[in-house]
Amino acid sequence: MSKRVLLVKMSSLGDIVHSLPAVHDAQKHGYVFDWVVEEAFADLPEVLDGIGVIPVAWRRWRKSVMHSRSEMASFYRQLRGTNYDIVLDSQGLLKSSVVSLLARGRRSGYSHTSAREPWAAFTYHQRYRILRRQHAIDRQRQLFAAALGYEVDLGGFSLDVPRTSAPEGGKDLIFLHGTTWASKHWPVSMWHRLVEYARAAGYRVLVTWGNDEERHRAAALSRAGARVLERMPLAEFTQKLLAAHLVVGVDSGLTHLSAALGVPTLGLYGSTDTFLTGCRGPRAEFLAADLACAPCVQARCQRYRGPDLRWREEIVQPPCFAQNHPERVWAKCRQMLAATGDTR
Repeated sequence: MSKRVLLVKMSSLGDIVHSLPAVHDAQKHGYVFDWVVEEAFADLPEVLDGIGVIPVAWRRWRKSVMHSRSEMASFYRQLRGTNYDIVLDSQGLLKSSVVSLLARGRRSGYSHTSAREPWAAFTYHQRYRILRRQHAIDRQRQLFAAALGYEVDLGGFSLDVPRTSAPEGGKDLIFLHGTTWASKHWPVSMWHRLVEYARAAGYRVLVTWGNDEERHRAAALSRAGARVLERMPLAEFTQKLLAAHLVVGVDSGLTHLSAALGVPTLGLYGSTDTFLTGCRGPRAEFLAADLACAPCVQARCQRYRGPDLRWREEIVQPPCFAQNHPERVWAKCRQMLAATGDTR
C-alpha cells in the first residue's frame, strides 16, 4: 500500500519548482502526495501526475485575519481530513512549521543547522542535517530521500510532463524578463536589442508579465516586435514553455520551471549564485557575471566600486550584467538553437 505524504512547501514559485524533482523521485518509490501550496501557485504541483493540492492563502489572510477566519477554518478542516504517514516540511520556515503542526502525521524536516529558520526544526519529530552550501534542488532531493528512506542519484533528473496540445505554427522563443530583486533584472534596453536579433532571424518572440511593472516592460518589448502573452494559469503557461524552441530568462521561478521541463533554457545571472540556484535541467545553460563582487546575493547592487560599465554608450545597471550584453547572449542563443537542429 502506498504511503501518503503531506508536503508543506508553500512558496515562492522558484522554491516550488526546486521541489518538483524531489517529488518526482519519491513518486517513483511509491509515495503519494498532498501538497500545501500558496493559492497563486496551486496548479503548478499538478504538472506531476497524482498530486493532491491543498491551497493556502496565507499571503492574503495575514492582511486581514479577522475577515479570513472562515477560509482559515476550512483550510484547517481540509488539513486535518487525512492521517498522513509523514508530514514533510521542506521549506524550513516558522510559517511552514506551524502548518505542519496542524496536520495529522509524523513530522519531518531539516535540522536546526540546515533549516532557513532554525527554530522551525524543533517542531519536527525527525530532523535531517542537509548541507546548506549546495544547489537548492540537490538539498530538496536529499531531504526527501532521508525522510522517506530511499537512495537518490543526484547525477540528473528529468520531469516527464506531457504536452496536452499541439504547438502553434512557427518557432517561438520565450523571453522571461520578470523577477523580484532589482539586482536580477537584465536591462530593458538589452532585452529590446535581443528581441530585434531574434526577430531578424525569423523567430517569433513571446514575452510575459505578472504585475504592472512587468506589463509596462512587456509593452516596451512589443515595440521591438515581441508578442505580449495574456496572463494565464501556470498549467497553461507550462504548455507554452513545452512548445518553445528556446527560453531566455533571468533568475526567476518561470526560468527554473522551463529548465526543469527539459526545454532549452538560457539563464542570465547577475547578483545570484549559480552554484546554489543556477537553472537546472537536461538542456539548461546560463551566463553568469564575472565581476569580483559577484555573486553578491543582494537585492540591490551595493558592493560594486569600479568605474561605470557601459554597453553602447549606456551605463549598465546593475553593472554585473555588462559582460553579458545582447551580442554575447544572442551568440549563445544561436549556439543552443543549433544544438536543437535549427541552423538559421
